[in-house]
Amino acid sequence: MIHLKKAVRSFVQSKYLDLFGATLVLVISIYNQYHLTYYFQGNVKFDVPFSEQIALIKQGAFPLGIFSTIGAVFSLLSTRFVGKQNNVGNIIGVFTTINSGTIDYFLGNHSAAITYPLTFIITYFAVIKWKKGEKIRKIDINYYLINSVGLVLGYLLVYIGTEIFGGRDDLLFFNIVSITFGLSLGANFSSALKYETTFLSWTIYNVVQLIKAFLQLNIANIAKYIFYMINAAITLGDWIWNRDVRKKAALS
Repeated sequence: MIHLKKAVRSFVQSKYLDLFGATLVLVISIYNQYHLTYYFQGNVKFDVPFSEQIALIKQGAFPLGIFSTIGAVFSLLSTRFVGKQNNVGNIIGVFTTINSGTIDYFLGNHSAAITYPLTFIITYFAVIKWKKGEKIRKIDINYYLINSVGLVLGYLLVYIGTEIFGGRDDLLFFNIVSITFGLSLGANFSSALKYETTFLSWTIYNVVQLIKAFLQLNIANIAKYIFYMINAAITLGDWIWNRDVRKKAALS
């Protein structure tokens, strides 16, 4: 059991896995041609050839895909650093939240105008809590309440946002956005309070994303979320078994 605990901590703290994960996400983003997507004059333009991109930018187009690709890489790094119990992960998360919210809004999720600001506040709250030396805490009734309220808020805020700001409102899209946002709300708040089961919430979140990728037959995203799911499951074990990371190890 001691060897298993050491192996789990080594996995979580590994710099090589940071590099592997970031490279995997970058390759998948390029494979999905996210970098060829632009927002121009109120419309999203996909698969814009490189030969047309400079001219499009000069006309005021927003390089949605490039920011999406960069954001995906830093989002992975944020997740990895949070798993290491390094507050840098939360700081990166503050900026990726702004980036992701903007991209989601442009892609039709107009409820992002009210959902992402809440995620921003929770992530900033995590930065403050961790800076004060937050320690991993045992699971209690509040953990279940946080995640339950997160799901309810997910549906409520996405509904309100869609009613106010419009955007896509088909039932499948509404349910997917609501569930994933609700799960992320609970996971982010659990992370801010450093519950030992925080990465159980992220594991469930990644399972939902993986199911969505299977339904879409998106092989690239299937690979990405398998990595995310494995990373979350092993990090869950590390937080439960190995508890807090000493400062020197956390910064390594």
